[in-house]
Amino acid sequence: MKEYQKNQVQLVGHLGNDVQIMEFGKGNKKASFSLAVNSSYTMSSGETKKETSWFTIVAWGKTAESMEEMLKKGSEVGIEGKIVNRKYVDKSGNNRYIFEIVATQFNLLEKFEKQVAEA
Repeated sequence: MKEYQKNQVQLVGHLGNDVQIMEFGKGNKKASFSLAVNSSYTMSSGETKKETSWFTIVAWGKTAESMEEMLKKGSEVGIEGKIVNRKYVDKSGNNRYIFEIVATQFNLLEKFEKQVAEA
């Protein structure tokens, strides 16, 4: 039997902050932002509960460049990517873990209006 390994995530939400850009050697860019994803469920009492989950999204290269141009705080976006985690030791010697979604594709789910800088 063939074994499948899949790490694929699809999220739809709103940016919690503007896209942050970091530039590395040879013009490579990394984009990062927080994404709020809303969900709801109905309790046995009939009451509807709403929850918001926050995800850290990162992207590289051309995807990062497109995000920088097209997205801003509040934008509604669909994200496709994978979950990654990193471990590091903080200043106090404690192990810390970071989970991020590395976006490979995105779709702006609202009208895109390019910002034109005034001279």
